[in-house]
Amino acid sequence: MPSVDAGAAGPLTAVPPVRLQFAQKAFIVSGGRLLLVRKAASDPFHPGRWEVPGGRLEEDADLDLDDHIRREVWEEVGLKIDPGPPFHLWQWFMPDRGNPGGQIRVVAAARRCRPVTLDATLENQDVSDHLDRCAWVPLREAGGYDLIPSLRPVMRAFLLPAG
Repeated sequence: MPSVDAGAAGPLTAVPPVRLQFAQKAFIVSGGRLLLVRKAASDPFHPGRWEVPGGRLEEDADLDLDDHIRREVWEEVGLKIDPGPPFHLWQWFMPDRGNPGGQIRVVAAARRCRPVTLDATLENQDVSDHLDRCAWVPLREAGGYDLIPSLRPVMRAFLLPAG
């Protein structure tokens, strides 16, 4: 096998870089209803599709994982929550807009959360959230919504009877 000199361009240096990020999604249930949010028409990836509140970790702002999910839910839907345990892990890839040709690999945890407040509002969201609606949806109907593709298996895992 031919050797590769240290520092010389090898086969791996030609691959665009992949940045790793961590995200959490909050499955918030109250009175047999799950809180869903809909992506606005301006969303660059999934316009008009539904998901649950949550987002990516901000390394400099989030003190710990509970703080992170509380911040995301407050920013997106204006609720205070009690973060519960994770029940599903998954990942997805997306283009890295700051690095042409690069990708971001997002590793995510879904968590069951209890609402402390119930008046959901989109007033706190950041423009980059691209949300235009939130709704408390009966659990029996949640799986029928037009969800973002990466959330579909997570929703199935969430709706499975506990056993």
